[in-house]
Amino acid sequence: MGTDTEPMHCVGVVLAGGLSSRMGRDKALLAWQGRPLIERQLAVLRAAGVDEVRVSGDRAAYGGIADAIPQAGPLGGLAGVARAQAEDVDLLVVPVDMPLLQAGLLQRLRTERPQARSLGFVSHVLPWRLRLDSRSRAALDELLRQDDPRRRSLRVLQATSGHEEIPLTAAEAAQLADCNTEAQWNEVTG
Repeated sequence: MGTDTEPMHCVGVVLAGGLSSRMGRDKALLAWQGRPLIERQLAVLRAAGVDEVRVSGDRAAYGGIADAIPQAGPLGGLAGVARAQAEDVDLLVVPVDMPLLQAGLLQRLRTERPQARSLGFVSHVLPWRLRLDSRSRAALDELLRQDDPRRRSLRVLQATSGHEEIPLTAAEAAQLADCNTEAQWNEVTG
């Protein structure tokens, strides 16, 4: 367990359970720098110094953890990981579709403000560090029981977790370009 001045055990999580409907093909398997994007994101998390990695999504080839609630979006995927993780840890959560993300930026998110229960970058939902403990597990379960889909989001979980934000330089912000569509993929990787 971490202290106010040192990080907790950290589990890197790649969110890769979506349907990729806007992309029209599986984003996790898009070729990027000679390998599938999912493998690249796992490598970036490892290079950022996480203690272990997990894949959120039913991806047997990567030891993926199925969503706790199918088609509940990233929150359902995060709940699956939370249920598979018995100990209290920090989760360092990244989307599969952020090909420019670098380990140094994730390392900063992993190590800054170790006392923060929820930490991200200004104006960005992901990447994100969440203290996974009894409080965040209860909040996650409560959100998943909501009938209103607008209440079942990572943003709402962040808000209920005392979310803090740290600033980004313009160069760092450029690393956080996500690729939900073919046009965005071509713009970012072209």
